[in-house]
Amino acid sequence: MKTLPNCPKCNSEYTYEDGNLMICPDCSYEWNPELLAEENADKIFKDSNGNVLIDGDTVSVIKDLKVKGSSLVVKKGTKVRNIRLVDADHDIKCKIDGIGSMELKTEFVKKI
Repeated sequence: MKTLPNCPKCNSEYTYEDGNLMICPDCSYEWNPELLAEENADKIFKDSNGNVLIDGDTVSVIKDLKVKGSSLVVKKGTKVRNIRLVDADHDIKCKIDGIGSMELKTEFVKKI
């Protein structure tokens, strides 16, 4: 039996094929897996110096960043290990020692 991908919108495992489309019965989302893979492959993440970033890289913060909703500050030079890249307003999801889970923009980091 062929394993089908989960729905990219709601992550439901109950997807099915209809011709060249995949359909999710839970949220009624329809997508073409080939086109979706091409769209995701086109996004290239670059740091402030233009270096290409990939999941798992270690980066350094290039300026002091205030943490929204808190009095904490991420200081310039803070190393962030094992980043995860996402296609959103803030491109990097990470954990910073002493602060916790955060999202950063690629324009405020440089690759180490």
